[in-house]
Amino acid sequence: MYSTCLFCNRPLGENASFEMFPVGRRLAFDPAKGRLWVVCPKCERWNLTPLEERWEVIERAESLYRDARRRVTTDQIGLAKLREGTELVRIGEPLRPEFAAWRYGDQFGRRRRRQLLVAGAALGALGAVVIGGSVAGVGVGSFGWMIGNMGQRAIRGSPEKIVATIKTEQRGIVSVRRRHLAETTIERGQDGPLAVNLRFKGGSAHFEGAEAQRIASIVVPHTNRYGGGKQSIAQAVSHIESLGGPEGFLDKVAYTAEVTTRVKAKWRRWRGGWDGESKTGLFGLPQVDRLALEMALHEEAERRALQGELAVLERAWREAEELAGIADNLLVPSTIQDSIDKMRGG
Repeated sequence: MYSTCLFCNRPLGENASFEMFPVGRRLAFDPAKGRLWVVCPKCERWNLTPLEERWEVIERAESLYRDARRRVTTDQIGLAKLREGTELVRIGEPLRPEFAAWRYGDQFGRRRRRQLLVAGAALGALGAVVIGGSVAGVGVGSFGWMIGNMGQRAIRGSPEKIVATIKTEQRGIVSVRRRHLAETTIERGQDGPLAVNLRFKGGSAHFEGAEAQRIASIVVPHTNRYGGGKQSIAQAVSHIESLGGPEGFLDKVAYTAEVTTRVKAKWRRWRGGWDGESKTGLFGLPQVDRLALEMALHEEAERRALQGELAVLERAWREAEELAGIADNLLVPSTIQDSIDKMRGG
């Protein structure tokens, strides 16, 4: 049983409703198709669970869902909140576009609201600093550049923040900063619909095939920090459907991304800031295409797992656990870790 998000490597949380599966506070399940997901509380993405852990949990989830008093339903999709606080999302038999619109509308909508709150709080704190400086008699112009830079970071995020830690076959474990997304490009692949030229801390590398899709599915969502509104999400779903589904969309976007994601200018650092976020690399993709690309990559990964490549899913879960452990260790000084190891040994 795994307890770490496949995409952001953060803990998925716990629940007291399922003794056989205490992972996650929000579970989504499809009793007809036998699918079970754990929704990450941090990045909002749906983590498909390994096959052997699904059926008993799905049966229990169906029973709890039917008995729940706090329940909201449509013809095909329902949401229930259990007394212990666990949330259940029950999937009926919607058409694929309806399911995609609901699933990603919920995911992107929650992400959008959370980021707006975070940015709003940061800008509010920045405003308090400006007011405090004015009261103290400090001219705003004397540190105006710093205020502008802090405001930009509050909205866009720190360019130096590591947004993804990825295990790769050719370069081992690599760390991707937010600014590296603007230096990462997509092109048509020789061993699959798309290839990725990934920029990361200390270098760059070219990836093909299934590994390119896996890497893209990890980094592309970080260009969609603010999710999307209902109209943008509907357009993204329609775009995928018009091209015959996720696979057709990936073929198309790889063709156009060779131009739209091309790095058009060198990065210019200015007093700790960065510019050009919306012009180059993955940020060069139109917003609707970025949303659709995230959807398509996610669904293609699930399709491969559900069609028999479950070993790939198991491997992804193991890697997520391993990377989570590495990330945790990076936050703990070696002297403290040594003491912890000694106490454990005792």
